[in-house]
Amino acid sequence: MELKTRLGEDLKAALRSGDKLRTSVIRLLTALIKNREVEKRGPLTDAEVLQAIMTSCKQRQESMDQYRQGGRQDLVDKEAAELSILQSYMPKPLTSEELQVLVLEAIREVQATSPKEMGKVMALLMPRVTGRADGKAVNTLVREALSKS
Repeated sequence: MELKTRLGEDLKAALRSGDKLRTSVIRLLTALIKNREVEKRGPLTDAEVLQAIMTSCKQRQESMDQYRQGGRQDLVDKEAAELSILQSYMPKPLTSEELQVLVLEAIREVQATSPKEMGKVMALLMPRVTGRADGKAVNTLVREALSKS
């Protein structure tokens, strides 16, 4: 199911059940998606919607860190609840073994032999792991694999 369609269905379900937090989070997310569609001047792909969700997740993480430093546990709990709702729309994260296999496949596909060719490998690999793996972790694995070869 397309992510935007799923968000719409979940919004209706949250409104019917009276779940104010889920309703609020989904409405904010759909507003963010609408804004990005206006900027792009067209509908977003699922990958772009996923990117918007990832951005929202990252914002929640940063807010939680700020609130922890400020000693506001009530706000940390609220952000954590919102984050868990957002994460329910993210694909299942890759395990380190699965990620390692994808890195090695990408290196073989572009026939990279040195760290100088890291850009080619990353360009091929990142669309495959978007939303399922941290970019820094992917970068580190690719760098390690290329330095060994």
